[in-house]
Amino acid sequence: MNPSGLEALIEALRCLPGVGPKSAQRMAYHLLQSDRLGARRLGDALLHALDAVRHCQRCNTLSESDLCDRCASPHRDSSLLCVVETPVDMNMMEQTLAYKGLYYVLMGRISPLDGVGARELGFERLLDRVLDGAVKEVILATNYTNEGEATAHYLSAMLAPRGIRVTRIARGIPVGGELEFVDPGTLAQALRERKSFAE
Repeated sequence: MNPSGLEALIEALRCLPGVGPKSAQRMAYHLLQSDRLGARRLGDALLHALDAVRHCQRCNTLSESDLCDRCASPHRDSSLLCVVETPVDMNMMEQTLAYKGLYYVLMGRISPLDGVGARELGFERLLDRVLDGAVKEVILATNYTNEGEATAHYLSAMLAPRGIRVTRIARGIPVGGELEFVDPGTLAQALRERKSFAE
């Protein structure tokens, strides 16, 4: 039988996404047997993050200050607001170097099976942000999953009647992709969302 401290560590590691009982056990044994210094750094970093990191007051992402660096920047286009599901999605958008507006991070998506609706995601806070007078266009960049689509449709229905331009990121064939390797659903969507060659 494992010591209670080890059992508690294994159980705690299981809260991580994609980590089951066996993976958690391997991680716990590794940290305690081979990398105690790494385990201490991990514990210290986690405690520091829990104390220091909170939500940005404007975009809801994770930040150590009231306003994150993007919201505080005078170089961002405040008329554009891109709505994403998670901070990771926001970081991916930033890596494109194609978007210079601001963001709002939902910290989730509508998922009735998981008991997550508009109230749990704080859509009223998003609405206040959109109606601040500066935003002219909201770009819905939720994922193309059933939940992401439901979230985008709900937000579009909520925002469009208020005179705000609402757009959705396109989907289709990836840059550098070859048709023979593209799944039929993606190819069909690319055909439906085709545009003029001159655009």
